[in-house]
Amino acid sequence: MGDEPAVCEAARALLGAVIVGHDGVAARITEVEAYDGPNDPASHAFTRTPRSEIMYGPAMRLYVYRMHGHHCANVITSPEGQGSAVLLRAGEIVDGLDVARARRGDVPDHRLGRGPGNLAKALGITIADLGTDVTTPPGVVVRPPTASGSQVIAAGPRVGVRLAADRPWRFWVDGDPTVSAYRRHPGAS
Repeated sequence: MGDEPAVCEAARALLGAVIVGHDGVAARITEVEAYDGPNDPASHAFTRTPRSEIMYGPAMRLYVYRMHGHHCANVITSPEGQGSAVLLRAGEIVDGLDVARARRGDVPDHRLGRGPGNLAKALGITIADLGTDVTTPPGVVVRPPTASGSQVIAAGPRVGVRLAADRPWRFWVDGDPTVSAYRRHPGAS
């Protein structure tokens, strides 16, 4: 749309897809954020480091990292060398509810996969999944959306980033109860 980078289109395309994690847990993706590699100061790939090197590799691999004690999962979406990825922010657990509940504790079902750390935990995604090809089993797999045209996609600023905070590169299924609340980083610029 307009002058936005290709990673934004890739992010919207992931909405409604189903990510199959470990032990039979699967989630319909309801919220994502786009990060445009070296063109985006909020991206881990803005500066190429050993940590972000995976983001410059082949598309459709998982970039997993720890933040605030939680794992967060991203799908690399750009061709090799470009470093763009989509953070999986929220999802509706559609299979393996009992396992997801055991992993997440006593929270309502619509909150099992709300927030990137909670989604990864519900799915059983850890740093061991770093580099996983999400197009083929075994391991974590992303299946394309099956419904077409039935969801309204909203866009707004990304959550919790300090730099480039106002870029409207967060996308979500409008009205879905699994979508996380917007929280602007106190030091955002």
